[in-house]
Amino acid sequence: MDENILLKIIEIQKSTKLDFVLCFASDNFLLENVVISKSSTPVNKPTNRGGVYFSDTFVFKIRANVSELSLAPLLSQSMLGPNPDFQDLEITTKAKIDNSLKNVKLIAHLTNSMQSSSTIELSMNIIRIEYE
Repeated sequence: MDENILLKIIEIQKSTKLDFVLCFASDNFLLENVVISKSSTPVNKPTNRGGVYFSDTFVFKIRANVSELSLAPLLSQSMLGPNPDFQDLEITTKAKIDNSLKNVKLIAHLTNSMQSSSTIELSMNIIRIEYE
């Protein structure tokens, strides 16, 4: 994973609001209040976690809200728990990186979701980045 691209996006977000879109189940959902952060994990070295997923010593996380509640019933299809594997979720944005506008695609795994009467808060781990 190109950590530098994520660090640049985090830096850009401090001064400029980027638009992020979750592409899921052939629909697009606008993400609001997007926060990307880097945090350590509770492992000392890269580890295969129970044969289900791989955990590195750090992870980039993305936390965001979605106001489209029709997404809620679809979420259980993508989380570990009711399913034996995570489903890859695609989040797209455009950011000026290296003096040119790039289409950035973040591939993430949903780790948690919480729904209120008006929004769904998503917590995801970024596993891969693609850009052009």
